[in-house]
Amino acid sequence: MALKTLPFDAADYIETAEDVAYFLEAAFEDSDPAHIASALGVVARSKGMSKVAEAAGVSRQALYKALSREGNPELSTVLGVLKALGFKLVPERLPQHAETGTHTT
Repeated sequence: MALKTLPFDAADYIETAEDVAYFLEAAFEDSDPAHIASALGVVARSKGMSKVAEAAGVSRQALYKALSREGNPELSTVLGVLKALGFKLVPERLPQHAETGTHTT
């Protein structure tokens, strides 16, 4: 008998603000824009895409497209979605640059 599996959707398991925070923190650690957009999409679906889209000031369809793995959301969309979810984007100095204030390109 073959093993029957169901598709996994992380959105089904994100329930609390703490869940959202951990999920987004993990996505932002990678610094991969596609992964961040996708993670924002998962969280938006967990909270209701229509509700998040309205609060972010974009259409639901545009938000689905922007926050897909292939999407490339504008910064204003990312900031709007984060605000709609009760978060904000805050720069944090990288440890290797904390004392010198230098940066790399």
